[in-house]
Amino acid sequence: MAAWGARLAGVRGVLLDISGVLYDGGDGGGTPIAGSVEAVARLKQSRLKVRFCTNESQKSRGNLVGLLRRLGFDISEGEVTAPAPAACLILKERGLRPHLLVHDGVRSEFEQVDTSSPNCVVIADAGDGFSYQNMNKAFQVLMELEKPVLISLGKGRYYKETSGLMLDVGAYMKALEAIMIGDDIVGDVGGAQRCGMRALQVRTGKFRPSDERHPEVTADGYVDNLAEAVDLLLQHADK
Repeated sequence: MAAWGARLAGVRGVLLDISGVLYDGGDGGGTPIAGSVEAVARLKQSRLKVRFCTNESQKSRGNLVGLLRRLGFDISEGEVTAPAPAACLILKERGLRPHLLVHDGVRSEFEQVDTSSPNCVVIADAGDGFSYQNMNKAFQVLMELEKPVLISLGKGRYYKETSGLMLDVGAYMKALEAIMIGDDIVGDVGGAQRCGMRALQVRTGKFRPSDERHPEVTADGYVDNLAEAVDLLLQHADK
């Protein structure tokens, strides 16, 4: 594997995954990963552009940003790309009226979307809302449509909270001259690389040692945490 200077040369922006990189969710909102608050602050003081992305689909973007700010992060809603607001744009552009199978915590994102006479289904990590009754209702809506449309707010398999790994439903992102920093070897690293981006994997969150021997995806580098990634970026990026 090439030296860090070669791997990070020319990077002008950083795209940070949130869960498993900045913090681990859990009771009381979760806890920041050691050094991550300071690492974000250092990035923002540098010449690198910083944006955040998440596949969080149980919290509205506003609530998520509020949580992160309470944990000490310098972050605003405008800096965060989240699946629910993106889905709302697609729904409005295509004239779609969704039947929502989503968590109550994210339902507010769809308040300005017409949900009468649904002609599509939007599914997210609904948690306890994934009951037989609710799943069957979504199925019936799709089966009654001539051209069924199903929109998922993610396709990750799991995520990490302080209590352990939790099932999930991953998101896509794209950036120019940027590098992705994430904890998911397939969703974060693989997804970024398919978009032509470089990607580092942190050994926090859902990382597992076997990720470094993944048969299909190899990160452009592996770091112990976001703090180490920032050390390397500030030393080698934008050269």
